[in-house]
Amino acid sequence: MITLHPIGIIHSPYEEGRDIPIQGRFKDSVEAWVELKDEYVKGLKDLDKFSHAVLIYFFHKSDREEIEGKPFLEDDRHGIFAIRSPHRPNHIGFSVVKIKNIKDNKIFFTEVDMLDGTPLLDIKPYVKYFDCRENVVSGWLDKHFKNGSIPDKTVIR
Repeated sequence: MITLHPIGIIHSPYEEGRDIPIQGRFKDSVEAWVELKDEYVKGLKDLDKFSHAVLIYFFHKSDREEIEGKPFLEDDRHGIFAIRSPHRPNHIGFSVVKIKNIKDNKIFFTEVDMLDGTPLLDIKPYVKYFDCRENVVSGWLDKHFKNGSIPDKTVIR
């Protein structure tokens, strides 16, 4: 058995899933914050030296599990492990966010793509030397981002 306990809560302006961009970087002026439980505040030491962090969280509003799903950018269905739907077997999500500042038990950030009240499971620093890759192939998504263009459907309407 695996037991996870939230280390904090994500506070976001997004109350409904339909308001969230498919990735926070497509609506990068929106701000949110993490409120960490007091016992984990010391764990934030030196995170303020990083520009970005990876937030790992639980999709608390997902009430179903799907093995295939239809992503926002197209009508074709894909396997759940080839998309980032919240309706996954363990309902775990992650986002790379841009750290604005850290004060006490709060991390203020932009590039938000999670609902208000989302339980936070972990935080990791984004490290360009580890996390950035060259010659990346992004499967079915590549056709939507040809020539560096951003598709119209990146913000859910």
